[in-house]
Amino acid sequence: MADERSYEEYVGEKTPAEIEEAAKGNMTLLRHLDELRSRLIYSIIAIAIGSGICYFFIEDIMHYLTIPAGKLYYMQPAEAFFTYMKVSFFAGFLLAMPVILYHVWRFFLPALTGKERFLIGLVVPISAGLFFMGLAFAFFFVLPAGIKFFLGFGNADLQPLLSIGKYLDFVIAFVLPFGFIFELPLIIVILAKMGFVTSAFLRKKRKIVIFLTFVIGAVISPTPDVFSQSMIAVPMILLYEISVFIVRFVLRK
Repeated sequence: MADERSYEEYVGEKTPAEIEEAAKGNMTLLRHLDELRSRLIYSIIAIAIGSGICYFFIEDIMHYLTIPAGKLYYMQPAEAFFTYMKVSFFAGFLLAMPVILYHVWRFFLPALTGKERFLIGLVVPISAGLFFMGLAFAFFFVLPAGIKFFLGFGNADLQPLLSIGKYLDFVIAFVLPFGFIFELPLIIVILAKMGFVTSAFLRKKRKIVIFLTFVIGAVISPTPDVFSQSMIAVPMILLYEISVFIVRFVLRK
């Protein structure tokens, strides 16, 4: 057809400068894709190494994970093995997180200005620190209280028989959200620093925030009871109040 042209005819209509610019664009895209592939490979290797290290110490890890519940059982022949593999991968991912965050930062580094590099270099370690603080807070303070509450329903006629697989699923689903919840002050401080929110705005929206925290607690809680919902919502409210204090008295916004 008349409108169908060969690549040579199409290129022949372009100036040498346009051809060179298009070639540079293609080369840049290929370099970005190659860089992304390399960063992903490094991150996967870091997770694999971390998982291998954690599997080597899996007995110690399982000992500390099962302290809140005591003696556990496995109901299927392969349940303990797959639970060990799941815990090794999850712990290995947490162990490799600094490496993963480093490669994420390095991937976006060329596109950032000097000031942006400084801010990202500051925010990333703070974010990782808050994430691990959330996990530690949940595991050492919230999880034991939750396990004690649920096991308290047992009696002489109703004895708990906890499966290792179900228990670890409960622990991960209960502890992991706290890592993200503890990012709340950092997010609010960044928004305040950028001028999107002020302390007056945050105080004005306090009632809505309290309501939303309980809604979020109900959604992400591993069990549909009020206790688990409150155990997630109350720390969120406290972190919100800390954020308001920082924005008002530290940033003076």
